[in-house]
Amino acid sequence: MNVIDLFSGCGGLSRGFMDAGCKILLGVDIDQAALNTFERNHSGAIALKGSLADAPTFKKMTELIGNKPVDLIVGGPPCQGFSLTGPRNFDDERNKLYLSYIKAVKLFKPKGFIIENVPGMATLYKGEVKDEILRRFAKMGYNIKCQVLCAADYGVPQIRRRLVFIGIRKEYGEVSFPEPTLTPEHYITSREAIDDLPSLVCTMGEEVSKYERAAKTPYQKLMRGKCNVLSNHTATAHKDFVVKVISQVPEGGNYKDLPKGVGEHRKFHMAWTRCDGHKPSRTIDTGHRNYFHYEYNRIPTVRESARLQSFPDDFVFTGTRTEQYRQVGNAVPPILGKALALHLKKLLGAK
Repeated sequence: MNVIDLFSGCGGLSRGFMDAGCKILLGVDIDQAALNTFERNHSGAIALKGSLADAPTFKKMTELIGNKPVDLIVGGPPCQGFSLTGPRNFDDERNKLYLSYIKAVKLFKPKGFIIENVPGMATLYKGEVKDEILRRFAKMGYNIKCQVLCAADYGVPQIRRRLVFIGIRKEYGEVSFPEPTLTPEHYITSREAIDDLPSLVCTMGEEVSKYERAAKTPYQKLMRGKCNVLSNHTATAHKDFVVKVISQVPEGGNYKDLPKGVGEHRKFHMAWTRCDGHKPSRTIDTGHRNYFHYEYNRIPTVRESARLQSFPDDFVFTGTRTEQYRQVGNAVPPILGKALALHLKKLLGAK
């Protein structure tokens, strides 16, 4: 099935669809650094830089796709406007970008589509935004439902909750969501995800290096696949006082666990948080400056963060270190994407 990925970023969602046997035709975003990563990791797909709020972008999309049918559209309109920490102004243009997504569905008439966003979108303005999305797609001839999904339920070693809309043309029947594959007592932990990677103690590592030990867990073996080189695994050089503070935070702890007088310049929610290796990671964001490795006195590397997001090791991130972290944090976990892809194909009767 042919797929286009709107607001694609580096392409975590479309990587999941690719792993489910779909063909990715096109990824569209305004972030060139993310598109460079997208193009490198989606064989044969075209990366188009452009704003989906602009008509010329749609014109270019139709030219690039040509006469190929678009079976599925996937994507996550920027969520800052809907974020629990961001502005909640209904007239914020970022909140209006879902209209561009609707325009794309109307133009290409796919068999099905997926929209991903933050959970707060469901209740924003007493549900008005959510209801408007449901109403518009129903009017266009789609059955559509939305549900908050937790990535850990599908094999991602991370507690990441996102609102997912699934829509299919009415002739294909009713919409449902994939059943979870894991229960909380069997969630994949951070240690199970990353403890085969080099510790980087007394070294900063290199952008391209080698594995130093064998994979220990099924998840680690899955992430390695046939990859025989390790990319994006380099440590951040913290100042000595930062390392000293981190060293005093117990596994799973935060600033509340520090001795009196230590690290008191950071007291906001989740400051000086150390990962609990015996649990899934908290939500991987785009910064990581207050989220530290469960064992080592540093933030996770780009590769460790990517593992916690379920990006396989053959997915190579490009750009500056800051750009790489942003790409990882903004992405939909590929394993969740694959679960959605397989379920959507099942709903549509596709192999």
